[in-house]
Amino acid sequence: MNFAPIVFVALWSTGFVGAKYGLPYADPFIFLSIRVAIAAGLLAAYAIATKQSLRLGRADIKVSAYVGATLHFAYLGGVFYAISKGMPAGISATVTSLQPILVSLIAVKLLGEKLSMRQYLGLIFGFVGVVLVLSPAFAKHPTLTWSEIIAMACALAGSTTATLIQKKSGGKTPLVPGTIYQYIFASIFFLLAAGVTGGFHIQWTGKFIFAISWLVLALSVGAILILLTLLKHGSASQVSSLLYLVPPATALESYLFFHEKLTRIDLLGIALTAIGVYLVIRKTSIKRSA
Repeated sequence: MNFAPIVFVALWSTGFVGAKYGLPYADPFIFLSIRVAIAAGLLAAYAIATKQSLRLGRADIKVSAYVGATLHFAYLGGVFYAISKGMPAGISATVTSLQPILVSLIAVKLLGEKLSMRQYLGLIFGFVGVVLVLSPAFAKHPTLTWSEIIAMACALAGSTTATLIQKKSGGKTPLVPGTIYQYIFASIFFLLAAGVTGGFHIQWTGKFIFAISWLVLALSVGAILILLTLLKHGSASQVSSLLYLVPPATALESYLFFHEKLTRIDLLGIALTAIGVYLVIRKTSIKRSA
């Protein structure tokens, strides 16, 4: 379990790269509908092969529907739609990086979690670090359209709500069957959104096939299962703070694989982010109310 957060961040940070590769060849909602439908099929095959029951009670199906609507439809749909309309991946990553702050503040009331002053300081450090890393993206894209802003607001609200729902109610739901139902509901929502927007265009190029294959296996199967497992065993504040590491990880990946330069400001931002997450996720500093 010690390496699970590292693996999660490494996988999750590649999501924007996959979107960048695939979106030029497909409309966002049909892209995502196919992606989560394939992921549901793969997980169902795995469950059958390992003799796991796919049956869930009404309460578990209800929770899965909520998570499918928020974590997958609202979050992924908002991010992909905004990027398809021209929003840089860096800015969308910055907006969604507000999630740890919202989750932590709401979790104090909703889930009975208590944050120490060290954890509050860690949240601030993490956010400042993310802004420093991604500030060049804002400079290059100073104006945003209303469609981009609304899409990212939906993404932020969706990821925040899903984290709280999953932590409060989803921990008792069997992991694999619950995720399958989440994807079934999300696929239907995406298909309806594609119908409303008239976005059914797909061009099956090599790049698109690679992008959707990576997004299905690495993110919709690997990263999502790790995320839900982390939420089951850790506090909502701890787990959501890991999302602070995603934009800096993306910057490092761009440096390693695409030779994009890292400035001193970038390095300072990455350092602040790492310190901030460390301060938040230290188990010894987590307290719960009676």
